[in-house]
Amino acid sequence: MPRPLQEAPHISGRLPKKHAEEPISQADAPAVDTFAATPRARGRSARKWKPKHIYFTAPAWEEEHGRRIAERLDNLGLTYDVMNGNRLPKLGGSTTRETYQKAKNTLAVVTAPPSAMKLTPIPPSADWQFHLAKGCPAHCQYCYLAGSLPGAPVTRAYANLDQILENNTSYIDPNKSLTTFEASCYTDPLGIEHLTGSLSRAITWFGTQPEARLRWVTKYDDVEPLLDLPHNRQTRCRISLNADWVTRRLEGGTADLEARLEAMRRLGQVGYRVGAVLAPLMPFENWQEDYTDLLQRLREALDFEVDLTFELITHRFTPGSKEILLDWYPNTSLDFDEEKRSKKLNKFGSHKFVYRKEQMKELKAWFTEEIAASFPEAEVLYFT
Repeated sequence: MPRPLQEAPHISGRLPKKHAEEPISQADAPAVDTFAATPRARGRSARKWKPKHIYFTAPAWEEEHGRRIAERLDNLGLTYDVMNGNRLPKLGGSTTRETYQKAKNTLAVVTAPPSAMKLTPIPPSADWQFHLAKGCPAHCQYCYLAGSLPGAPVTRAYANLDQILENNTSYIDPNKSLTTFEASCYTDPLGIEHLTGSLSRAITWFGTQPEARLRWVTKYDDVEPLLDLPHNRQTRCRISLNADWVTRRLEGGTADLEARLEAMRRLGQVGYRVGAVLAPLMPFENWQEDYTDLLQRLREALDFEVDLTFELITHRFTPGSKEILLDWYPNTSLDFDEEKRSKKLNKFGSHKFVYRKEQMKELKAWFTEEIAASFPEAEVLYFT
């Protein structure tokens, strides 16, 4: 329930029942699931994030979805502060590490600004990107948000969700058979779904839009609330997968590989279109052996007919993200040696460091061949 700040009006008790989230029914488990019964398939689920600091801005508190979020927090026994205005308190610390730790333990429920309603293309992933939130509770040591989002890495969930979804209708192109929308450019929506319910509402909304498709990706595994939604196959649920070497060392706070495979299997079994985002691909020692194991385990998990795509993304970093990540993770085993990379310019004049041409060719050829052999029914959307 809300915890009043000195400058905020006192708010006590639970929300009126009219704001309560409608219960989500659970999908029935298969009568017999041989994959889930195998010893290796008992994955380690990600621990549900319970932020230590939660703030609502005043405009967010007035939004209907903001109250839905508050109801969820109440049910989880989490307290939160409601601000008087549209400003959050100072979220930084006295050191970089202190700022990181505090920010990673903070959820801010805010309203998306007017600029968020002007969608931008996001090739090759989708036609347009829109945002349910910005920021992520995971601790990936190669985090692509480092340097992309300004300020401390606080997770900001958007309370004006109904406006955001309705705005998407103006971007559905009537001249195309399908318009695709990416919802996870700046967040992992499943990692905060137990707190926000935003992903479930987005899936349900897109289920009513026959000319639009939703795409999202996650490193988490709690898909139970999604299994019984009326998705109408309008959503592609993509799971970020990597070799155990990467998952165990560099993706803190997330589900392990087996748990993600279990989640992907369950989504496919209830009719969702699914996708494997193999990222970030890295040519570490014995990488072919480890990635062969990954693909074999994925094939075992998807031993039924399913609409499947692959996206192949190699590791890259910018000078700015490298500096931030080394401040956040000074003991990382991630290789940031610029001498082993090639410099790639973008259209804005800045650059990033990618693998050298020979390595990129080898990675692309190997993954293309292996996926074609093991998953002839699947489509590789792109390699980058």
